[in-house]
Amino acid sequence: MENDGQLIAVKLGALIENEDEISVMPSHTKYTPRPGDLVIGVVEAVQSNLWFLDINAPFNALLPMSLGPGKSEFGGARNVLNVGFSVLCRIQEVDETHSSVVTMKGLGLRRLDSGIVEEIPPHLMQSLFSNSEVLKSLKSSTDCRIILADNGRMWIDGDTDSISDIISRIDIIRNLSRDFSSLDSMIEALQTEVC
Repeated sequence: MENDGQLIAVKLGALIENEDEISVMPSHTKYTPRPGDLVIGVVEAVQSNLWFLDINAPFNALLPMSLGPGKSEFGGARNVLNVGFSVLCRIQEVDETHSSVVTMKGLGLRRLDSGIVEEIPPHLMQSLFSNSEVLKSLKSSTDCRIILADNGRMWIDGDTDSISDIISRIDIIRNLSRDFSSLDSMIEALQTEVC
């Protein structure tokens, strides 16, 4: 925003200057769901034919039984997914109030029974992993399976030491982002073995 010839940021964050362009990397963002996004959700509540998922957005997402995993009878939702379960799903639709409906019907969409789920602020996730080489480097240096979701969550599966190494790297990233460090230093931290 411009005020009396001065540029004023409308969000708190780190100043980024590239030649003739000035922008601000925000220090905190919340995920805004869009149709087609791959997300990792955590079951927060169950009804007879519906699950409520925390997708790291201002509102919970709805997972109707018809779009859920496998087949289950009416009233048997808890037998399929219970409170606390993590799932890999896709945003199917978002209405004008930002409520969303997700689906688990699709290739690779499933309940996440192994590994752990970690969170990185969504704006950092996009910036850090926009270059696929960063993710390839992280996977190859730790021998872990990693899935990045659009809602700022990542699923990590591998041996305990490798998972601990990745968690340590993510903690470094979180600390660097609070200090408004450069994106390059964050990428370097992700690619450097900690343990």
